[in-house]
Amino acid sequence: MYARRRHVYFAMMGTCIVLFVLAWGVVRIWSVPAAVGLCVVAMLIPPLAAIVANRRGPEDRWWDDPSGDTKSDEWWDELDGRKRRR
Repeated sequence: MYARRRHVYFAMMGTCIVLFVLAWGVVRIWSVPAAVGLCVVAMLIPPLAAIVANRRGPEDRWWDDPSGDTKSDEWWDELDGRKRRR
């Protein structure tokens, strides 16, 4: 899952860079408003890419899930003031 999210993130950020380069390297020659529009679209991509990259998948371990290491889980539960279910 992590690899797929990483690939999507880099594809989105690559698209962002391509839009900026195209906007000010090519499109501005014919239409400055169109180039500004491409930059506005490119400006919206990085926050969406960060959301996609940091989204938790259904099989991803969450911060308070048991890790499977009983010694470590007992230690963290003791720090958190929780009792282990047995």
